Amino acid sequence: MPNITEPKLISGNANMPLARAIARRMSLHRGKNVGLVDARVERFNDGEIFVEVFENVRGEDMFIIQSTSNPANDNLMELLVMADALRRSSAARITAVLPYFGYARQDRRTKARTPITAKLVANMLVGTGIERVLTMDLHAAQIQGFFDIPVDNLYASPIFALDIKSEFKDRMDELMVVSPDVGGVARARELAKRVNAPLSIVDKRREKPGEIAEMKVIGDVTGKICLIVDDICDTAGTLCKAAEVLMEHGAKEVHSYISHGVMSGPAVERVTSSVMKSLVLTDTIAPTQAVQDAANIRVVPTAPIFAQAILNIWNGTSVSSLFEADTLGPIYDGMYAAE
Repeated sequence: MPNITEPKLISGNANMPLARAIARRMSLHRGKNVGLVDARVERFNDGEIFVEVFENVRGEDMFIIQSTSNPANDNLMELLVMADALRRSSAARITAVLPYFGYARQDRRTKARTPITAKLVANMLVGTGIERVLTMDLHAAQIQGFFDIPVDNLYASPIFALDIKSEFKDRMDELMVVSPDVGGVARARELAKRVNAPLSIVDKRREKPGEIAEMKVIGDVTGKICLIVDDICDTAGTLCKAAEVLMEHGAKEVHSYISHGVMSGPAVERVTSSVMKSLVLTDTIAPTQAVQDAANIRVVPTAPIFAQAILNIWNGTSVSSLFEADTLGPIYDGMYAAE
């Protein structure tokens, strides 16, 4: 294998601001400019995707930054075509950096004659020559097992913990972390442990997909500042309803921390008119102008943790070290007040 001197980044069109931010952070860490590889990712008139890389990538350690968010199919196809272009250009290794892994909600057969699309996507990624995947907060942890290549799954909870300790530093004893459903208990428990807060659950029952028939709160939230934690906010219907139920049960305030802000359809309007005081999203999915303009929505950056994870992969050092506050705190230096 050729001697690889520097990691190289290339980005599709899904979340260019995040890709540029990752490149800036890596430049800061490296003490030299780390830019995005010059390339064009375009569409023909019939919608076909075309990729052309303008720089030599032979023998290079390549990292493709591309969330497979809306439009999911276009962004996924861009990723596959870029990977093929790099493989045919003799890149030494190709790592797919997917801040948001689309199709992750289709991780099992919920009824007869339905697909497991997350597995199909995994097969497609591996088939293009991608040798490693770096992502954040997979909807289901078992998706890592769909791949026959290494998958590094970062977590948003350490970033959220830093934000919570900064935003609620004088009211930490009033906090209550809430899971909006039974399936998200492990995720909520992880954050609750980091901020030393108790845990509550909103149990919901659906009559049919997209409709919530009933919600019950498990745990006493009276007088508490409730922090709802989940991985995806799509139309925000469940989230806003959960906030209402918590307030009805005596909660003092309701805030939400969501890893991936899909925010489709009426989501922003629902959040701005809801009883939630704030909704905190990460930038794994590029926020729309409506999200940026919403008074009660904040976006926290993921570029610092992704930049460090890419450098750790390139160096052959631990990625799991980024799960610890002692390691992550200095990476986010200056963004949050010290404890």
